[in-house]
Amino acid sequence: MTEKIIELLKNSKADAWEVIDKVTEAWEFYFIKHELDQNRVRDVEHISVEVYRKLEDGKYLGSASEEISPTATEEEAKKIIEDLYERASYVKNPYYELSKNSAELKNSDFDPKDMAKDFIEALNEIPETTAEYINSYEIFAEKIKKRYVNSEGVDMTATYPNSMVEVVVNAKDEKHEIELYNMYESGTCDKEALKKEIALSLKYGKDRLNTVPTPNLKKATLVLSTKDTNQIAQWVAMKMHAAMVYRKMSNWEIGKPICENVKGDTFTLKSVKELPNSSKNIGMDSEGNVVRDMDIIRDNIPQNYWGDRQFSYYMGIKDSFLPNNYELEGGKCSEEELRQGDFLEVVEFSDFNVDNITGDIAGEIRLGYLHEGDKVTVVSGGSVSGSLPELIKDIRFSKEQKQYDNKLGPAVIKIADVTIAGVE
Repeated sequence: MTEKIIELLKNSKADAWEVIDKVTEAWEFYFIKHELDQNRVRDVEHISVEVYRKLEDGKYLGSASEEISPTATEEEAKKIIEDLYERASYVKNPYYELSKNSAELKNSDFDPKDMAKDFIEALNEIPETTAEYINSYEIFAEKIKKRYVNSEGVDMTATYPNSMVEVVVNAKDEKHEIELYNMYESGTCDKEALKKEIALSLKYGKDRLNTVPTPNLKKATLVLSTKDTNQIAQWVAMKMHAAMVYRKMSNWEIGKPICENVKGDTFTLKSVKELPNSSKNIGMDSEGNVVRDMDIIRDNIPQNYWGDRQFSYYMGIKDSFLPNNYELEGGKCSEEELRQGDFLEVVEFSDFNVDNITGDIAGEIRLGYLHEGDKVTVVSGGSVSGSLPELIKDIRFSKEQKQYDNKLGPAVIKIADVTIAGVE
């Protein structure tokens, strides 16, 4: 069907077009405790088409997109393409061009059934007690074959693994019982990493049963040591996004330091073509651009903007792309060194958020460890807040790194002078 759609697009009125054909073969398992409740196999195909139309003698470009079913008839597909061409006239963006670069992509060889088996084995190897145990879990192991074709001659296909595990753990004592939900994403199964993460979740569940209210610390040092560290790296990355810069939502410029009078570590953030066991080792981005290793920031100095083809074109950026994998380099100190002194380490938030535009951070504390000298108090409640543009001068990263799917960064991030509002 994809070849028929491409032929129809070539013969249509469209000034430009692109097709994404995504075939997913998946094995799914649903467990209650460790008893299989149900399982299924999926084999699905989605074909999405976007049609572009030049407007006002090429000054503007309109576009419209829609899925075409793999079982559609030729007449049905032709009608959808004609409708897309008409709908494209309702959108007016300044003119830009589609990707023109193509490459031979690396394709992985794997079986989603074997991936699922690895996950089941890993979950069965996790130590449990009658008080801390796995309540239920769901496994989604996928083999994806993705093809991107456009009117500029780009035609690339990548096959890659994608997996997700959702785990609910319970912890209880004589008076209380709580549930914690976690989702783990990756390419194939990294058994040891998954077991460590779920073991931590069981520990956090146990500790949640014996918390005291977070005191009103006003200004304190915050330590992050879970996937919330990714939010800091994401804010830095978004400040260099072509759309953010073009729309004046970011004032960061290539070659100019992002801040002065640095007391802590500097940011070195990179696009990485491949990371071990990432679900994003595809070789191309969602718009058919070839991805590569590239410095975004090095030692607090912006090196390259990145982004979608539309805003990259407006800014005159050639060979731009949307990174699939990121790495934020570690700092000078070890995890142990960063955990010296007084600080609040928060390992569970209701939601930890960093505003991409303002850099404001906010999160409600569900579980934290308040370190005061040799004393450690398990706390819950209250919130953290602050402004990264102000805090960025005194942020420190551990030498050790930790990977969360397609993001590799410092295992521990320490931020001074964060506002901690307590509940006392």
